[in-house]
Amino acid sequence: MSESSDELVCSSRSEVKQVAKRASYRKEDVFNLIDDLKMGHVGFIQNGQVFVIPLTVWRIGEYLYLHVINKSRIQRLIESGEEVCISFAECREWVMSKSAFHHSANYRSAVVYCVGERVELAQAFDDAFKGVIEQIEAGRWAHIRPPNAKERKATALLKLTIREGSFKRREGGPNEEAEDLALPVWNGTKAVCPYPKNI
Repeated sequence: MSESSDELVCSSRSEVKQVAKRASYRKEDVFNLIDDLKMGHVGFIQNGQVFVIPLTVWRIGEYLYLHVINKSRIQRLIESGEEVCISFAECREWVMSKSAFHHSANYRSAVVYCVGERVELAQAFDDAFKGVIEQIEAGRWAHIRPPNAKERKATALLKLTIREGSFKRREGGPNEEAEDLALPVWNGTKAVCPYPKNI
């Protein structure tokens, strides 16, 4: 994959190999998903143990941001120069087929590999939080109290640079076997309920 300003760097670990035709390495596709979700699963290794933690992750320009409790293991790991892997996924529709095997989902997903640093300056700290709050609700920052010194001290805000990554999407209806087409059962797409009915 050639590197360009509108594409992510891709290597063997980030290249989509299964159903590669659904892959994209365009930054725009990855950024749109991150902007819509603002929730990622952050994966890292510590002392030989794998951890994956869901965290709020947002984007400002080319950079991603996340915040954790000061002196947390994620903070220490990122500040030491170690890499983290962040995945994002959104399921939009269930794909209902005439066969069990061909049931699927229409989705968007992305995986990015990042390194980062702690944001130390108070103004940069506030600007990053203003960025995500304004993305959630435009104009809200002007009406709320900004972080104070105690809150900045208790929080580690981390600014991440994406080293490489990929995006994958499925769209459309079910793929059916010719011999199944006559089966008297409905097929098509079904919207995903945003919240389970039993909650």
